[in-house]
Amino acid sequence: MKFLISLHINPAVLDALTEEERAALGAGHIRFTEELKESGEFVSTQALVDPSQAAVVTVRNGQPVVTDGPFLEAKEFLGGFYLIDCEDRRRAIEVATRIPDTGIEGLGVEVRQVMFCDGHLEA
Repeated sequence: MKFLISLHINPAVLDALTEEERAALGAGHIRFTEELKESGEFVSTQALVDPSQAAVVTVRNGQPVVTDGPFLEAKEFLGGFYLIDCEDRRRAIEVATRIPDTGIEGLGVEVRQVMFCDGHLEA
């Protein structure tokens, strides 16, 4: 079963971290990724740029409308994700508890099963 573990970032929380805490956070992600690769559960991971660099695309009356910046007004934004392939939801949650963000108040980690992947219904 595939699961998306999304990392929700609050810039104010990250800005409040010391250099040592930021370094530990980065090192924790590297270690976590290596552990996933070793267990065979790793599929992919990506980090995303700040939402101020985003573009929201809609089509109205057959014409594209592009708006700069984030779509939602919120303190938190999607900062990245891990895509894993593991036995079940329980295991996905167990894996997510090892992400260093879970130990920092104000950062969020969400686990959701992938429903549709590579043209096949998964859920």
